[in-house]
Amino acid sequence: MATTEEKVELVETLKGPRFYRVQLNGYGGESAYMSISKEAHDFWHPICEEHGDYDLTTYMNSDGGEDDEYDNIESVPPEAQFLHDVDEDNYKRPWYESHTEFEHSYGVEWSSAYIVVDEVDSMEYSASHVASVIEGENLQDMLDELDEASGYELEPVSMGCEDEAPDGTEYIAQLYSSEKGNFFDGVIETVGEFDPKKLKVYTTEYMNGEDTVTSIEYDGVEIDNNGGDTNGKGYSASVWKC
Repeated sequence: MATTEEKVELVETLKGPRFYRVQLNGYGGESAYMSISKEAHDFWHPICEEHGDYDLTTYMNSDGGEDDEYDNIESVPPEAQFLHDVDEDNYKRPWYESHTEFEHSYGVEWSSAYIVVDEVDSMEYSASHVASVIEGENLQDMLDELDEASGYELEPVSMGCEDEAPDGTEYIAQLYSSEKGNFFDGVIETVGEFDPKKLKVYTTEYMNGEDTVTSIEYDGVEIDNNGGDTNGKGYSASVWKC
């Protein structure tokens, strides 16, 4: 004989699928890490130490033309142009497409992430709102409370770390674009009501020490991120020796 739980599940299955939009909002950003030469490091490091990172962020964000305006330098010497291709064209790549990049991150910062869940009427991006399920709760606090209530059997968070440079890398440059807004927007199809206990979040700690939400699952299936909508809050840049 079927249990009460099994009967409820059968009834919900017969009702057909239900759809929920999962969003993550907060502060976070995009960051690129790239290897650079000793000469580039030795040029930029003392400038950043004495004057801050304005000139370095200007170089990393510019098109590399003659109109670039710096505060504390006249120009960037060839040996310090680590975003330029070493060829006849001397093409300057965008900071997010560096030819020596070895790590790239994008996402909401773990401790600042807020989750919003709405029931919608289909899997389509333009699906109509049906009902609010979770209205902007701190993701970390919510999952901690659910885990505690389960006797710490849920384990709803998996925290990884990518804080080491590849072998042979001695000097590193990083640019970080700080952003605020919606970093994750995905829709799931399931049976019955949304159960937050079925969520699992994966985070990664990168070289800047920030824990970034990199993916999220529901009932063991990764939710596809359809893209968010953020506003830039500023840039920061640095160089260092490993």
